[in-house]
Amino acid sequence: MGVVFDTPDALIGAEGRDLGHTDWLSVEQDRVTTFGQTTGDMQWIHVDPARAKDGPFGGTIAHGYLTL
Repeated sequence: MGVVFDTPDALIGAEGRDLGHTDWLSVEQDRVTTFGQTTGDMQWIHVDPARAKDGPFGGTIAHGYLTL
């Protein structure tokens, strides 16, 4: 389980501290498409599987900000 900070001030002094990690998160096409609709980034490489299959990656790719 990761570390939980109750307030932003509680973060002070935590630099370099191991905060733990979470489980893997599978990023499915519906999440990518919803993110595109929310942010207005409906670029085909993200949201059009039929067109993206012939693109440079062989399928859609998640938005950079979504994976951040």
